[in-house]
Amino acid sequence: ISAYGSELNQVWTNIIDNGIDAIGERHGNILLRKKRENNNIVVEISDDGPGIPQNIQSRIFEQFLTIKGVGKGTGLGLSISYRIVVEMHKGDISFISKPGDTRFEIRLPMKNHL
Repeated sequence: ISAYGSELNQVWTNIIDNGIDAIGERHGNILLRKKRENNNIVVEISDDGPGIPQNIQSRIFEQFLTIKGVGKGTGLGLSISYRIVVEMHKGDISFISKPGDTRFEIRLPMKNHL
């Protein structure tokens, strides 16, 4: 792929940090996977925390939306991640979430170099 490394590092950091916060004080797991799917590289980051509340899932990439406690989140991490993946890299970012299983999938297009 052709990518902006520092910006993608920010995406990984934001999503992993959210997973760590979701797991909280209990022992939990964060899993990273990657695969090639058609002409995309897919990175999946999942956690086994309580999940994203159903009533805000449709707004999860909105700027300033946070489910963290007061003083813990700015509500910018996922909106910035969305812009980096979709606008800068022409990829896609999606998620599924239920209690015990939240998974973010980041799809980055592969470039052919001749």
